[in-house]
Amino acid sequence: MPRELPIGSLLESEDARPARVLAHKLNRHTFWCGQSGSGKTFALGVLLEQVLLHTRMPLVVLDPNSDFVRLGEVRDDAPEAEAAQLSQRDIRVLRPGGAGVARSLHARFLDMPVRSRAAVVNLDPVHDADEYNGLLQVEAEVPLIEQGRLLEFLRSSGDAMRHRLAMRLENLGVTDWNLWAWGHRSVTDEIDDRPDATVVDLGGFPTQAESRTAALAVLDHLWETREERVGRLIVIDEAHNLCRPDPATPLEALLTERIVQIAAEGRKYGLWLLLSTQRPSKVHPDALSQCDNLALMRMSSPRDLGELADVFGYVPASLLERSPGFAQGQALFAGGFVELPALVQVGNRLTHEGGSDVSVSLR
Repeated sequence: MPRELPIGSLLESEDARPARVLAHKLNRHTFWCGQSGSGKTFALGVLLEQVLLHTRMPLVVLDPNSDFVRLGEVRDDAPEAEAAQLSQRDIRVLRPGGAGVARSLHARFLDMPVRSRAAVVNLDPVHDADEYNGLLQVEAEVPLIEQGRLLEFLRSSGDAMRHRLAMRLENLGVTDWNLWAWGHRSVTDEIDDRPDATVVDLGGFPTQAESRTAALAVLDHLWETREERVGRLIVIDEAHNLCRPDPATPLEALLTERIVQIAAEGRKYGLWLLLSTQRPSKVHPDALSQCDNLALMRMSSPRDLGELADVFGYVPASLLERSPGFAQGQALFAGGFVELPALVQVGNRLTHEGGSDVSVSLR
């Protein structure tokens, strides 16, 4: 019998029967959505805790709002048996600069594919043909470049194009980013250790470019090592920020392309996406259309509900239409990871939330 993950209780059942997700069906891409205040992030944390408790599937969480950085911190009121199990899991939190129990989040610029390096420095292969070609010409010599000495290497040559590349790196401030490993462990090293969960905190970087580069470094590496067929759940929170239908820069375009590629081809390699967002219409349709599982919390936008109805045609319209009336923590689960579409009251968290709403101070 397949392992079932308890997620809460069934709404409108006389005896509050437990609601469960089929663990073995998480090998299909999942779309997780709900507007602000619906309890979307809290509910996602409940699922991730159950995955950690009952499966050996490694989690990689791209966390732009630092919502899951306390995934390894068990609440005092958590049941003793589950608390003991979670405390044994290898949950690694990587944050810019590191803090407390978190490890420093670093990546290696020269380990990234050449297309990704070009995107980081805002080079388009058509509009910036000369400089892009100059970057390609350097590729054969990359193994000779010492970590942290890229600028010196480029300037040691008499080639004018390499000098232009060095100037571009400096002008954009890319070489000053705290993201770069410069001899330290990289996020890809942590992932290769195959801990139970790797939480990549993207929220502490000063610029979106640095945050998106960290995400691209992770996704590039997972794609390049796909032949290992490990079987991972790749959680992308606030997916509308990383998988846009209208990317505006080479970096945004390549990041979206990589996520769409994993959505289209990654499943057979054990790369399973869970895309979480407040706005389905802001996620690239080629990624959304590849999702077989749906978790829908409160959603009032007719446009978003209409798009979900089109993509997830197997979900009864009568259930989708109830979404605007959901209370906080209530959700519709449908698709392969449940036996039948069901309305659910999501259960309690076992670990602490990384972020929560700021309360109004009363006199």
